[in-house]
Amino acid sequence: MSNNLPRHSDDALPKSPAASGGIARLLWNAAGTFFLSLGIVGIVIPLLPTTPFLLLAAACYLRGSARMHRWILTNNYFGEYLRDYQAGRGMPWKIKIVTISLLWAVIAFSAVFATSSTIIRIVLLVVAVGVTVHILTLKTKRKEPSHGRES
Repeated sequence: MSNNLPRHSDDALPKSPAASGGIARLLWNAAGTFFLSLGIVGIVIPLLPTTPFLLLAAACYLRGSARMHRWILTNNYFGEYLRDYQAGRGMPWKIKIVTISLLWAVIAFSAVFATSSTIIRIVLLVVAVGVTVHILTLKTKRKEPSHGRES
């Protein structure tokens, strides 16, 4: 059984001792699953920040289950994103554009159809501006040059 992550120059797994007791590991895994759930909900609800919850889930799984930690970092949907974010490699422009577009679409929909409160609309606007600024200030990940010949 292979436990290999995709290899990049700085993709070493964080070294941290796993919890030693069965109950402690169970609690770490429960917390990881809770934060993972919040992160997934945060994908569609703009007021919940997805990235911090996914990072917390990864940290909890690191202490509770090597298998779950490996799974979250190799997940097809957000594994590469988490590894890149943790390593400080940033986000590609395409992902930044999609993320910001989706954010503003959901915020606008929520402000128009989900509330009539001016205060809530202002909060939604502040959240959207804050998240947009954060995403735009992240390093932009460049495509890695291909090392083979293209025909």
